[in-house]
Amino acid sequence: MNIKGIAASNGIAIAKAFKLIEPELTVVKSTVTDIEAEVELYKSALVKTTEDLQKIKVKAAQNLSEEEAADRYFKCKLIFITLDEKSGKESKTSTLILVQAADLRDAVKKLDEGMKGTLADYQIGSVAETAIMDVYLYNNNNNNQ
Repeated sequence: MNIKGIAASNGIAIAKAFKLIEPELTVVKSTVTDIEAEVELYKSALVKTTEDLQKIKVKAAQNLSEEEAADRYFKCKLIFITLDEKSGKESKTSTLILVQAADLRDAVKKLDEGMKGTLADYQIGSVAETAIMDVYLYNNNNNNQ
């Protein structure tokens, strides 16, 4: 099998491929005599389509796990606060953490949940959405696995 394509963006995406079969469409020319009725037909079709799309959206969201729904990555800056007992001085050390979340609030929530149970005092310095699309585990083993 030979696959050809064009580059859409940098990087690699791995997913199921679906073959799009476009139906053969025919357009029948007709003359509209009752414009008001035609406009109403259009408006009702628009409302029905919007309702159908909303139902599809709800059904799709129900089928996604929380992890699948969290489709964005956020760069979070954590500031750890330590106290030197001898001098009494407070020092701050920052680190960056990548968090997968659905939105900004979800990122902060997941960051706080991840820090629960730790003894470290910390502050969230910043949370910013990244352009990262996906993250893959890197294994540096030289074994042919």
